[in-house]
Amino acid sequence: MPVTIDLTPELAAQLHEAAAHEGLETHAYIVHTLAEHMRQAQPGGVPCLNETETRLLEQINTGLPQEAWQRYHALLAKRRDERLTPEEHAALIALSDQIEELNARRLESLVALARLRHTSLEALMQQLGLQTPPYV
Repeated sequence: MPVTIDLTPELAAQLHEAAAHEGLETHAYIVHTLAEHMRQAQPGGVPCLNETETRLLEQINTGLPQEAWQRYHALLAKRRDERLTPEEHAALIALSDQIEELNARRLESLVALARLRHTSLEALMQQLGLQTPPYV
């Protein structure tokens, strides 16, 4: 069904630029954008996540189990007190490596989600209520 709308020159230029960036014709970009917007908004204003967004958010929220964090902090305390055995030192390194790997995956997922939502990483982190963790 054809629909005619009047756009400001600025909005028309933005739409043309965004469409070109996505490799689409302007009308196809507009239809795609509207369809995506309508799909994401369920009745009652509750957003509906697509499969990709859901997977990325699951990856962002994946972390070490509570027991592993407790062990990590206990090992840090022993290291601070200079009571760490060689075996505990190896365990601390392994846990630190796990944390770094999870954080790298989390950051990759955050960047991918920000791109998907056409926003900056900083804006996305603010939307999700995420903060840069304090250094240990």
